Amino acid sequence: MNIRDFIKNNIVYLDGGMGTLLQKSGLQPGELPERWNISHPEVIKEIHKSYYDSGSNIVNTNTFGANSLKFDTDELSEIIYHAVKNADEARKASSGKQEKFIALDVGPTGKLLKPLGDLDFEDAVKAFAEVISLGVKYGVDLITIETMNDSYETKAAVLAAKENSDLPIIVTNAYGENGRLMTGADPAVMAAMLEGMGVDAIGVNCSLGPKELYPVVEKLCKWTNLPVVVKPNAGLPDPETNLYNVTATQFADFMKDLRKYGIKIFGGCCGTNPEFIKELSEMLKREGNPAAPHKYIPGAVCSATSTVVIDEPRIIGERINPTGKKLFKEALLRHDMDYILGQALEQISGGADILDVNVGLPGIDEREMMIDTIKSLQAVVDVPLQIDSTIPDPAGLR
Repeated sequence: MNIRDFIKNNIVYLDGGMGTLLQKSGLQPGELPERWNISHPEVIKEIHKSYYDSGSNIVNTNTFGANSLKFDTDELSEIIYHAVKNADEARKASSGKQEKFIALDVGPTGKLLKPLGDLDFEDAVKAFAEVISLGVKYGVDLITIETMNDSYETKAAVLAAKENSDLPIIVTNAYGENGRLMTGADPAVMAAMLEGMGVDAIGVNCSLGPKELYPVVEKLCKWTNLPVVVKPNAGLPDPETNLYNVTATQFADFMKDLRKYGIKIFGGCCGTNPEFIKELSEMLKREGNPAAPHKYIPGAVCSATSTVVIDEPRIIGERINPTGKKLFKEALLRHDMDYILGQALEQISGGADILDVNVGLPGIDEREMMIDTIKSLQAVVDVPLQIDSTIPDPAGLR
């Protein structure tokens, strides 16, 4: 069956935790679990098989931390080849009669992107592209981008997936107790950005248990008509024992309450195991899952951390523009970013919802200046930016 049609037309069961089961199988602290695809293939295959046998439709490869920042090119290729092979052999060995698919699991790079960190956006795209190209080469059915806690890194991973495959893309982000990603984005931002980028399903995973994720799921579902994914932890870990405080039965009961939002894709994350997926799938088959009503989603634009709804006239700040502005022209010639940032902050203080950015001036490299200006603005303001230029793709955008 076509995986996109399957996701649209069915309740979809994902797998549960991988790391939790690997630790029980002997994975040592500091040991990279992706290498177990090669050194302990039978363990990996048995974990995958146990999830398929418990009802999972989609199983993630053991590649969450596989990227070129941790492994050289040859080892990365070998890891992903064996990861896909292990999942495929588990699928063939499974006794389950449900539809079964293999997703390439793509996790964060482990580094913060600029301006908050030191990893360039294009370098992040390149790192994700290498992993995704290998997954496509070795035969995965779809791509899962998960546990992302930064909107920029999420965007980099999705761009890499879009540019290097035509496979379906599921994206889940890790929200904190404040309902935001670590770098500040809320569900409205992620829904606007990811739906605009054309992914196939969006949702939440990790960080919290199902009960704690209710507010995040509710807000996310208000902002999208895409299939929504919920993949929580088994509650919260005890700080002393590191054991999670929600049983498989309790997990299924908590997830039962989430059905009212019309969730289409269910699974588990840290602390969950095949028993959790079995309880979850049995509950949903027994109780049913109401379809989500189609919602009107207003037009909106977003920055990395905030959303501006276009349901009424909005104020666009136009002062980052050299036309008729002697001081601004001089600032551009001096590359005086402090002056430009001052103009931005004044406009926001005055009520601007969106900032127009125009740095076109004879005698300067407009493309370089646009990139520098946008990066500087993104480091200090959270309103959406509107790029204004006569040059096609002035900032090297995709």
